[in-house]
Amino acid sequence: MDSLKDKIILVTGAAGAVGASVIAGVRAAGGVAISTDLKGADMTLDVTSEADWQRVVADIRQRHGRLDGVVNAAGIVAIGSIEKLDFTTWRRVLSINLDGTFLGCKYAFPLLKERGGSIVNLSSVSGLVGGHNLAAYNASKGGVSLLTKSVALLGARNKPPIRCNAVCPAFLEGPMVDDIAKTARDPQGAMEKMSAEIPLGRMGKPSEVAALCLYLLSDQSAFITGTDLPIDGGLTAR
Repeated sequence: MDSLKDKIILVTGAAGAVGASVIAGVRAAGGVAISTDLKGADMTLDVTSEADWQRVVADIRQRHGRLDGVVNAAGIVAIGSIEKLDFTTWRRVLSINLDGTFLGCKYAFPLLKERGGSIVNLSSVSGLVGGHNLAAYNASKGGVSLLTKSVALLGARNKPPIRCNAVCPAFLEGPMVDDIAKTARDPQGAMEKMSAEIPLGRMGKPSEVAALCLYLLSDQSAFITGTDLPIDGGLTAR
């Protein structure tokens, strides 16, 4: 299916499980995926660097002359309550997850304005509900969700519009959840506990999150903007 035929899509966090799945999905759907990350991608991009964002967007303008969509998928997680989390870690999580998403929206916006388009921000169920030991991650993803609404309202004024939505996954199979489990005394037990918390009884797959991102990038979702879309196996229904 060519739902993204010839669309130019910028994806951050290409080395991550979701980012890699989005890139594969964009290409399978007929689009042109521009992968970015610190290494191992089409273009090198530190999402916390304004200069990097300016360089990447300028290069896209020169090479392609347009941009149709952005997926801000770069992100990290840190375990820690406000009692135990050090300020350096707090700043790093906020810088990558929230500042990086802000810069992605900000610097892609002028190019998207010319033809309209879609921005998809990776938030989390942890941007919708709290966890006692996820202070920085909660704050960063909650910020992403409300930033998304602000960008969507501005983008709706553009003609044609720029849509902006947040995708909010629960626990996903892959390195990020593996790293969380490793911080526990019983990693295997921690993995089982995380799966048991989800009503559908399993973790999500990066490919399932990517499929939702592709829908939001496509014209099939033309009337959806400013929305947090949980993809969480029923976790937030409780």
